[in-house]
Amino acid sequence: MDDGELIAATVRGDADAFAKLYRRHLPRVVVFGLRATGDPEVAADLAAEVFAAALASCARYRPEHDSYPPDAEECPGMPRRRLSPARVAALLAAALGALALTGGPSAAAAATARHCLVPGTGKPLDQLWRPHILAAIGYADTRTGDIAFAVRTDHRFYGYRPDHDEWSASVVKAMLMVAYLNEPSVRDRNLTAHDHDLLTPMITESDNDDAQIVFDTVGQGALKALAGRVGMTHFATSPIWGETEVTAADQTRFFLHIERFIAARHRAYAMSLLAGIVPSQRWGIAEVAPKGWRLYFKGGWGYGTGLLDHQVVLLVRGCARVSIAVLTMHDGSHAYGKDTLKGIFTRLLRGLPTETKRHRGARIRTGDLKHPKLAR
Repeated sequence: MDDGELIAATVRGDADAFAKLYRRHLPRVVVFGLRATGDPEVAADLAAEVFAAALASCARYRPEHDSYPPDAEECPGMPRRRLSPARVAALLAAALGALALTGGPSAAAAATARHCLVPGTGKPLDQLWRPHILAAIGYADTRTGDIAFAVRTDHRFYGYRPDHDEWSASVVKAMLMVAYLNEPSVRDRNLTAHDHDLLTPMITESDNDDAQIVFDTVGQGALKALAGRVGMTHFATSPIWGETEVTAADQTRFFLHIERFIAARHRAYAMSLLAGIVPSQRWGIAEVAPKGWRLYFKGGWGYGTGLLDHQVVLLVRGCARVSIAVLTMHDGSHAYGKDTLKGIFTRLLRGLPTETKRHRGARIRTGDLKHPKLAR
């Protein structure tokens, strides 16, 4: 298939088509980035951002023009020809320029970055680490299933099919919890034993019966209102809470500062639940979480069938934050889906600064205290 056909297929939701575009143009993208920056690692990161931008905008691109059509329906009629190396370079230059204008940190974010130093490093997070998006995409390309993921810090965003919507399954329970705690009848009072009996198992054990009670209490309207506060752009409710439509981009936006959306009186309790997932459900991110970072997360899975396996995560170290969402469907089996989650998180988090090892003096055995030079 030529590029026009692959882009048209991508617009229709064909993940394999985008993977073929990725493999076809990756060498050119990386070479272009390397020539522009002189840094192989930065070039690889820029390539990841370019492909993310390309995925988001392919429905508006027509290779015979520099302008964009107003209607995505025009994509299937694109000319059937492969882009020349010169044209690819021009497109990448434009994409990199757009990223510089729209993907960079705002003035307020930049100011915050100057003040937020990762403990033990003396540097802002974005100077120390970028997610290994290319490695994660390459790994995802070898796995069965429909995969999307996103990574967000206070100042940067990265993603692979970040606006691809999938059923939420139990990851929506974090939103249900926040909506419940924000209910007018709940937000300004102490929580009762009934409240705890609903929320604690719903989050820490992913109890579905309690989730249904909470869903019936808050309704779809409260979820929509919360999505609006967060700024979600591809969120849709359903009469069945597990079929709520979510995207990786929206979920990272929610989790990055999730406590801001919770009534102040109940923030500590809610965060303790997200940190207290039971051992039997601590797979994926919980197996590879970096040392020195506090982990808060919620997973979702399709009754262990492999229909879907998701995790949405917040990592916190001092003032530094990383939010990641990995969504997978049609994994074949739950075990396979869990392995996919672990593999993607492992690659995305590679190089994230971990806790600094403290120097320890020589260990003194109890018997040494009897030595004349050590005795007091």
